[in-house]
Amino acid sequence: MDNKLQNNLPDFENILILIQDAKSRVFAKANSELVLLYFNVGKIVSEKVKQGNWGENTVQELADFIKIKAPNLSGFNRRGLYRMKQFFETYANPEFVTTLATQFQSNENTQISKVPDLGTLIKKLPKDRNQSQKVTPLVTQMELDLFLTKILCNLSWSHHLLILGKAKTTEEKLFYISHAIIEKLSKRELERQLNAGIFERSVIADKSLVKMNASLPQGIFKDPYIFEFLDLPDGHSEKDFEKAITLNLKNFILEIGKGFAYMGNQYKLQVGNKDFYTDLLFYHRDLQCLVLFELKIQDFEPEFVGKLNFYLEALDRDVKRPHENPSIGILLCKGKDTEVVEYAMARNTSPALIAEYETKLIDKKLLANKLNQLVAVLNKEKE
Repeated sequence: MDNKLQNNLPDFENILILIQDAKSRVFAKANSELVLLYFNVGKIVSEKVKQGNWGENTVQELADFIKIKAPNLSGFNRRGLYRMKQFFETYANPEFVTTLATQFQSNENTQISKVPDLGTLIKKLPKDRNQSQKVTPLVTQMELDLFLTKILCNLSWSHHLLILGKAKTTEEKLFYISHAIIEKLSKRELERQLNAGIFERSVIADKSLVKMNASLPQGIFKDPYIFEFLDLPDGHSEKDFEKAITLNLKNFILEIGKGFAYMGNQYKLQVGNKDFYTDLLFYHRDLQCLVLFELKIQDFEPEFVGKLNFYLEALDRDVKRPHENPSIGILLCKGKDTEVVEYAMARNTSPALIAEYETKLIDKKLLANKLNQLVAVLNKEKE
């Protein structure tokens, strides 16, 4: 890295942060609009069916009409429309809205300032489901708006479909909504926890249920339904492609690497008021240091190393313990024709420690070959 690039690196990083923040806001807005749209469409369908104005044939006719008028629009077939109807009927139920929304107090900036205990809220739910409409007060528009914007819109449509499909009771749905928001669970992580019955385990073990966090997720869930709805080109699924490779790399590293202990993917690093999410973080027991793997499915660019060094400084400052050695970064790039594997280390790393790192880490050629194999296999599966 030349001196000119080194001097400009802080400014470059700041511009990159601005770009990433803007992208996050766009995706977050798209997610909110999509959830609100499905809720409102579900409301119309539900009310028309309930009043006897629409039957199953009418819903199918609506699906056909949308397909003719907007042939590239996904998700509005008969099944999708009934999912939206279920979504509205589930969350417009006063059991949900008055139980959660009324527990929040908003200031002038509409930021949640009071944090309710979900365990206490669940106890307040009507025990007789058949009498719930009678004993629960009517939902005000303000309560419904607060519930939609502060709670439902903080999960993607994919997350909502999982919870609607797998969680049976009101208590269970409330638990997983709260849990997914607080823990920033991906769709796959939420599905795994639903299948593992985390809610039932919590109840059986008599543990206190999770508390609603006042600071809702700053990140967004890059939901494939958003891309389908916006009719974006296929290239927008590239991030999912990277995730698939990352997860396969994790298994490979644990299998072939000696001394690696897995710490997590999308590991959050906070620098100032900004959150950054790294690909794969390990701890190496023999080297006694953190090892960060970053993946890029594109040709190598010098700024990739600068970003990796930025992450390493944050790791060493906030995560590394005093007795541990400086962290190591490993950059893996898969371009069209070549694979590049680069190591990054702190500037003050001693030559002796560097030599020890190189003998105990996975060989660069082996990593490059594995990356090439994974990309080839996954590309074939996409065809």
